[in-house]
Amino acid sequence: MNYEKLAAQFHQDGYLVIENFFDTSLMNSLNADICQHFGTTPEFLHNDEFLSKAATEVIPWFPQREGHEQFDRVDQDPRLLALTEAILGKEWYSQYSMVMFSKQGTKGQAWHQDCPPENAQQFNLNRLMYTMDITEVTGGFTMVVPGSHKRGLLPASEHDTHFENEVTLVPKTGTLVLLHGHCWHKVTEVTGQYRVSTNFRSAPHGTPEDITDVCVYRNMRYRFSTSEVIEKRA
Repeated sequence: MNYEKLAAQFHQDGYLVIENFFDTSLMNSLNADICQHFGTTPEFLHNDEFLSKAATEVIPWFPQREGHEQFDRVDQDPRLLALTEAILGKEWYSQYSMVMFSKQGTKGQAWHQDCPPENAQQFNLNRLMYTMDITEVTGGFTMVVPGSHKRGLLPASEHDTHFENEVTLVPKTGTLVLLHGHCWHKVTEVTGQYRVSTNFRSAPHGTPEDITDVCVYRNMRYRFSTSEVIEKRA
């Protein structure tokens, strides 16, 4: 694996997709743990204001905080560590792992940026692991706008929109997707029984640990720690 070449591609496009990166048996085991944790009808954790204004219906879980050591096998994968260093440089750090679960019939995630883009040097890196196939049946495709991590703020709008060069990702079990925190991205409606991905977030040295506390949506900026809209954008 040519880490430097992959890092260059990531910095150009703002995202990177590597299929068959993780072992299928490990993915199946982790997916079973995830399904056992959530069950069939998990409740939303965010308040009604966020759910309506963000058009985002994802239920998070932080397994490593609860001692689920099986997720450490991903976090400590030598290839993932080497690729992360090639992208972020030395002294990068891990933030946390977050499983993102979506129920059937939910909206997925509207266009957003995971952190404010005003400082190009301060961003988070999403390292997304897929423990299931994302298909036409499941829905929940990830969409990205290549190069948008260099374009500043996501355009403000009250409505959903399309971008001329948007790309739809179709990850399978074992796929790794790396996504720049300033990259414009969304997740489409979930049509199958459920949709899940797991994000092992990290950041370059010197980046504030709360870099993802404020998320940028088309119609607002939202602070998760205080559960409040801090800026109306449209």
